[in-house]
Amino acid sequence: MGSEIGAVREVTAGDCTDCYYLDTGMYDTEEYGAAYILDDERPAVVETGIGTNHELILEALDELGIDREELAAIAVTHIHLDHAGGAGFLADACPNADVYVPAPGSGLLVDPTRLVEGTKNAVGDQWEFYVEPKPIPEERIVEIEDGDSIDLGDHELRVHEAPGHAFHQVIFEDPANDAVFTGDAAGIWVPQTEEIRETSPPSDFDLEGCLDDVETLIEIDPDVLLYTHFGPREVGDDAETVLEEYATVLSEWVDAVAAKRAELEDDTAVVGHFANAGEMADVWGERKASAEAAMNARGVLGSLGERD
Repeated sequence: MGSEIGAVREVTAGDCTDCYYLDTGMYDTEEYGAAYILDDERPAVVETGIGTNHELILEALDELGIDREELAAIAVTHIHLDHAGGAGFLADACPNADVYVPAPGSGLLVDPTRLVEGTKNAVGDQWEFYVEPKPIPEERIVEIEDGDSIDLGDHELRVHEAPGHAFHQVIFEDPANDAVFTGDAAGIWVPQTEEIRETSPPSDFDLEGCLDDVETLIEIDPDVLLYTHFGPREVGDDAETVLEEYATVLSEWVDAVAAKRAELEDDTAVVGHFANAGEMADVWGERKASAEAAMNARGVLGSLGERD
């Protein structure tokens, strides 16, 4: 069953309270991109989508009875536009909200020119699903780094650096909910098939760093993983097993790309091979599945090139 794009759902996994999520309809694909809302003394939006459907997040705030002037925090795990692309639009509509951004990437949301260029290079013709991000005034941004905490009232967002997927990535621990907003540090959770998938886009992907980030998550040992891609997942006492499974999936994916590169000796052919594999076509549709595989292959190839 689809996730009803735009519908507000309460997170009922584990003992979570005050937490809601919605499917932003990213890439015109169901159950791929989520945004979260914490309805607390200082309400927060965590993750903002690609910007194209930011109105869905504003409508969700309305549905939850959170006035736009009351929204206190807009927090993104990293500045890739599928996570931060809507931040400028939300900041414009919610004038009292601070925008919490990992410090290494904050300048690229103030002036997103280079970010847009890099995104176009990474996503190819998927760019048609995007909208040009709205620059965020520098005075609206609060830079965050490892060890910081965003106080929301009953809840807080504790910041842990997780730079394997991208040098500007963090994850947010919500101790009151025994949950973590994973960004892309725990991979892509596919509720329809109950499997975990790799994410390894260019240009900053680093396997060893990603495996370190998995260890960070294991140390936190959350009861609930709140995936941007896609949705809440209760893991209970099995957090370590679940996270180690992602480490295996990611490592095997990198090995597969490396082996195909050794076989074909042509990176374009390698990308084409994986783009035609079509494993996720029944879930995301053929176009999105192919584009995802191609992008992930390019990210691995770039990291292999750096190590050669």
